[in-house]
This record gives sequence, structure tokens and C-alpha cells, in this order.
Amino acid sequence: MQRSARDDTLNLLKNLTGRKLQTVYDTGTDELLAGLDGNILTVTLNRPDRMNAISGPMLNALAKTLQQANIDPQVRVVVLTGAGRGFCAGLDLKAETSGDGVGSALRGYQLFDLHNSPPIVINRMDKPIICALNGAAAGYGMDLALGCDIRIASENAKMGAVFARRGVLPESGGCWYLPRLLGWAKAAEVAFLGDVLDAQKSLEVGLVNRVVKHEDLMAETMKMATQIANNAPLSVQSTKRMMRLGMDETFETAVDHIFLQLLPLFQSQDFKEGLAAFAERREPQFKGR
Repeated sequence: MQRSARDDTLNLLKNLTGRKLQTVYDTGTDELLAGLDGNILTVTLNRPDRMNAISGPMLNALAKTLQQANIDPQVRVVVLTGAGRGFCAGLDLKAETSGDGVGSALRGYQLFDLHNSPPIVINRMDKPIICALNGAAAGYGMDLALGCDIRIASENAKMGAVFARRGVLPESGGCWYLPRLLGWAKAAEVAFLGDVLDAQKSLEVGLVNRVVKHEDLMAETMKMATQIANNAPLSVQSTKRMMRLGMDETFETAVDHIFLQLLPLFQSQDFKEGLAAFAERREPQFKGR
């Protein structure tokens, strides 16, 4: 990335997050911005004129950026948000009808590369992901938000569970996430009615973790992300991995797998640092080793 483009991206990310970021990820497109501040990677959907509707370049860039973040030792937490008034309005249906959208070169069952699509990549990630829900999330955008580990919503945010009103279904994770997050009956209500839920209603049913004032969204999100990033990264990532795998395991199988995951943590430098910090009554300085 040329220096002028890099500086422009840093300035835009600073305006979006309220933080001065040191490192820019080259996503290959202006439709997706990514910048690293310490151990927190902020990824921003950047098509505000289209309410961040997902285009082909954005789709590919998001998957590759998240895959890169998952193996980057500098990244401990990912924050996913949107530029402008919306989080993500879903797939760009207007571009689809003109032949310029996600499926312009693909048709039928080839529309999605399920092995490397963002919902699959997000579900596989060991790094924690916080969704800073700055506005409306509908369709594919709602599924992206549901795939994140934690959702902090602006008071202006909305969840558009409108699949049944469009003649489709939550194809990018919603059918799997909703009953696990809400329970069967509440998930059925949300999915079958096809309503748009405002921030408070989303909080009531369990779609988001908390609701904050719009102007405080990024500050509150970064506060949480910083607290997570200050913990032992190997511990956080192992915990997320065991939680994810445990959803499809029996209790006894999960306990066995957790024990096997625990053994290498006992050998880590961070485990020794955690014990030393506790004994010395100071904050630990974890290195991810």
C-alpha cells in the first residue's frame, strides 16, 4: 500500500474508531478497511453509500483479512463494524440485478464458496470477535453479526430478521446461531415473523450483549476489547475453541478435550507469568507464548 493511501486509511479509521491506529492491513479494496492498534484489529465495512451492502470484492477481502488476523500473533481481538449509518444491509441485491454483485461470475450453487466465506471463517476463528453494531444489520449482515462472539449495539442499531419476507432463509449462519443463542421458541419467533428489531428489543431477546449510546459505541467496544486483549491470548483462544467444539460434544468428551488443551497451557510462559503476577500482586504482562 502506498504511503498516501496508507495515511488516508489511517485517518479514516481514526475518525471511525476514535483511536490512532499504528498499522494498516492491506485488504486489497477500499470497501474494507482494517487497522491494528496494539493487539486490537478493527475491521470496517466501508460502503456507507450502500449501507455497507456486501459486494464481491468486500466479501473476498473480509474472508482473507479475518484468516490473516487469526494467524497473526500481534492480533488478540478483532472488532468488526461498519462505516456510516449502517452496519451491513446484506448482500448487494441491486448490484446482483445488474450483474455486478457477489454472484456476477457465479450462479446457482456456486454463488458462495462455503469453505472460505466470511461466516465459515468467523466460526472457525480462535481469536475473539466483537461486533460494534453501529446501525442496521439485515440479511447477510445480521448473520455476520450473529457469528461474532460478542455484540455491542448502538442505540441506533437494528436487527433485520426479514428473510421470510424476502422468500429466502438465514443462509449464512442464522439458522444455526439463532436457536443456540435464543433457544428454539424465541428463535422461531424471530425467524418466522420477519420483523425488524430495534436495539432494545434485540437486547431483550438476547441478540446483543448490551446497548450503549451511539456516540459511546466505539469507546465502549474498545474498552471491552482492551480488557480481553490484556488477558493471556493462548488462554482466551483455547477457551473459545473448547466452547465452540463443546457445542457438539457430550459433557464427558468435552472434559477430556479440555484437559488435553490444558496441558500445553501449563507449559506456557504466560501461565508462569500469571502465577508470578498473582503472587506479586501486580498486573500480568502476557506475551502469547
